[in-house]
Amino acid sequence: MALSKPIMNLLASYLQNLYIHPIKTKAITSCVVGSAGSIASQLVAGQSLRVDPILAFGLYGLLFGGTIPHYFYEFVERIFPYESTAFPLAKKLMFERLIFAPFMQAFSLYTLARFEGKNHSAALKQLKALYLTVLEANWKWLTLFQVINMAFIPPMLRVLFMNIVGFGWAMFIASKRRQQSQKK
Repeated sequence: MALSKPIMNLLASYLQNLYIHPIKTKAITSCVVGSAGSIASQLVAGQSLRVDPILAFGLYGLLFGGTIPHYFYEFVERIFPYESTAFPLAKKLMFERLIFAPFMQAFSLYTLARFEGKNHSAALKQLKALYLTVLEANWKWLTLFQVINMAFIPPMLRVLFMNIVGFGWAMFIASKRRQQSQKK
């Protein structure tokens, strides 16, 4: 019981900040989760920690990982409202899977490479090498989580839910990028 009070206080503080400062809270959460995913990926691979990928994932999360999904989920709720749209969950899911996910995968792969210090042509080369593999894996493994997210998770917590899922996804992306760079 002694441990539950600090955890509950932390959770209450997080939810309060999510309500008062949603963008900032989601951005910081995405930064922490992305950095942690990169660290975990490197440790699982048995590598010594490299700072560039950790900073790249953290910066990506801070600038884009919390903000873009925040506005995306708000937009989806507006264009496919439950009360006036037939099959809103299916429409939201199709829109996310077929339009948003492909864009975000390309954007994240390119941006992560640039944040690691790669030039434009090297970032494009890495994007071309990884894009289809990563997008197919996204469709295969994350679709169920998106169904759960859009069907059962309150809108305010959707980015947080996908950040939790994103921890594992960040590990996957980091390992794919590492494998691709080792092929050179």
